[in-house]
Amino acid sequence: MFRWIDVIKYAKYSNPEPIRRVEKTEAEWQEQLTPEQFRVMRQKGTEKPYRNAYCRSYEPGVYACVGCGSLLFDSKAKYHAISGWPSFTQPFNKAAVKYVFDDSHGMKRVEVMCNVCDSHLGHVFHDGPEPAGLRYCINSESILRQDT
Repeated sequence: MFRWIDVIKYAKYSNPEPIRRVEKTEAEWQEQLTPEQFRVMRQKGTEKPYRNAYCRSYEPGVYACVGCGSLLFDSKAKYHAISGWPSFTQPFNKAAVKYVFDDSHGMKRVEVMCNVCDSHLGHVFHDGPEPAGLRYCINSESILRQDT
C-alpha cells in the first residue's frame, strides 16, 4: 500500500522507473488530443469541478492515460471525495504515476503525472480515507475508463 511518506520520497528523490516511455512533440500532442485535453494534460490546466466525465461515475473498470494508454487507476480505488474531480486512494501500481512538487498558484502541492508520457493528471493530497490516507484528485480529461 502506497502512503504519503512514499509520495514525498518519490517527489523528493526519484520516481519509479516507467515500464516504457512515450515522447511526442507538442505538435503531435495537439494533433492527438482535444483542445481541452491538451490544456489540461500538456499545459497543466484544471477542468471545472463537478462538470467532468468521471466525478460521479463509479462503474467498474480501469482508468488509463488518454495520452498513452498506460493503466493509472482501478475503479476499486475510486471513492466519493466531494472534491469535484474523480478521486482515488491508490495508483494502479507503483510505477503508474510520477510525483513532482508543485508550488504554482501560491499553493504547495504534489502534482501527479503519467509516468510513461509525462501528462499532467492532477494532484495527490494526504487527506484521503484510511488506511493509506491518500486522495488522488484527477482530471477526467486525462483519463479514460476501460471495462475489465
